[in-house]
Amino acid sequence: MKKPTGILNVVVIRAYKLKKKDLLGKSDPYVKLKLTDDNLPSKKTTVKRSNLNPEWNEEFKLVVKDPESQALELNVYDWEQVGKHEKMGMNAIPLKDLIPEETKSLTLDLLKNMDPSDPQNDKLRGQIVLEVTYKPFKEGEVANNINDGENEVEKAPEGTPVGGGLLVVIIHEAQDLEGKHHTNPYVRILFRGEEKKTKVEIYAVAWLHSSVPISIAQGLLFCCNCMQYIKKNRDPRWEEEFQFMCEEPPTNDKMHVEVLSRPPSIGIHSKV
Repeated sequence: MKKPTGILNVVVIRAYKLKKKDLLGKSDPYVKLKLTDDNLPSKKTTVKRSNLNPEWNEEFKLVVKDPESQALELNVYDWEQVGKHEKMGMNAIPLKDLIPEETKSLTLDLLKNMDPSDPQNDKLRGQIVLEVTYKPFKEGEVANNINDGENEVEKAPEGTPVGGGLLVVIIHEAQDLEGKHHTNPYVRILFRGEEKKTKVEIYAVAWLHSSVPISIAQGLLFCCNCMQYIKKNRDPRWEEEFQFMCEEPPTNDKMHVEVLSRPPSIGIHSKV
């Protein structure tokens, strides 16, 4: 598992001259953003109703693990209440083309795909405007401070500048979990109003029903040891990573972890 090397700040400003997908009326565009070679879910802008020249001015932060090989991929979709959302266009920005700490304003043509030889890419699909800034962690700022499984995380070193950072939670394993009827368990994590869940077939637990004290400083990564459980296995081992962006140090914050079990058929979710 590669360690993060920095943060990519992205501001999706606007798009214009989009081509409508609906035969009647205008399209309802939104943008999905993600880094290549990353298993994390895509980030999304809001949907702009009936607008072929939408303006978002929405900011996103993405965790970079390999700026030499990763690229920021942007896909514009037409939202549909029923059926599949139709792609309106896409483009990508190789991170190696960015100068660290320098904000770059870009106006990109929307393409059908990233194949330069595809004649379909000559068709006009509109443009997207955004600002991107790659902010690498300074040397020595990335700390892999994993504790021994107790309910505490190491504090940042003295002299660490005050500011935000990235909180990384790594789920490892579980042992001898109780509840023979809990065959489809999963975990729900709540931190500063942001909720994250494992997949239904994966069960994760970190200090059952506990609140975990957090300490983090600018540019520093702290990993909380958690335990996890795979479907129908009481003593599994597996790896899963959760990331929380922090605008300021969560010195007095707590992380709520709740373990639930989803029955094989539709029904009530019960706690383990």
